[in-house]
Amino acid sequence: MNQIKIGNFISLKRKEKNMTQSELAEKLNISDRAISKWENGNCLPDIENMLDLCKILDITINDLFSGEIIEMKDNEKKLEENLLEMLRVKEKRDKELLEMEIFIGVIISIIMLACVFIASFASMQDWVRVILIIIGIIPFIIGICYAIRIEQIAGYYECSNCHYKYVPIYKNVFFATHFNRTRKMKCPKCNKKSWHKKVLIK
Repeated sequence: MNQIKIGNFISLKRKEKNMTQSELAEKLNISDRAISKWENGNCLPDIENMLDLCKILDITINDLFSGEIIEMKDNEKKLEENLLEMLRVKEKRDKELLEMEIFIGVIISIIMLACVFIASFASMQDWVRVILIIIGIIPFIIGICYAIRIEQIAGYYECSNCHYKYVPIYKNVFFATHFNRTRKMKCPKCNKKSWHKKVLIK
């Protein structure tokens, strides 16, 4: 998926509509800085903005992902290519998110252990010791909640019974017994509780 081509296409279609970046941004309820990023090829529009953007510019989602107007005879082939590319982009993004989850886990663990170690062995007043431990625990709890959120949305969980792949709700992931990224949860399809492993491809 060529972000530069898509950005140039958005810019072209916007100018054809005689709209400034600010006017387009206002219609989409976003900042003109976001429009600038799209048009410079720095990033793609968010999913929630894509339909509205296409409607305003009188283009299809397929045109947007292709960075050009697609003729009807080529539409099906191009749509297939774009869908495959979207899956590749999602898989790459999910891998990056899961790597970030590991990084967050390491950092918050180091912070907490350092605070507990200092509080345990350094000479200080008791109230300072308590505050230091709290300073270590609070980022750890926040970081764990955020890391679990990343694990929930990145990729899918696969049921070991029926092999159904799905994205569970946050509560199910949070409270599930787990070993690394494999969690014991109830499958929404077969309704059996078993160990569900994390996979990136559906």
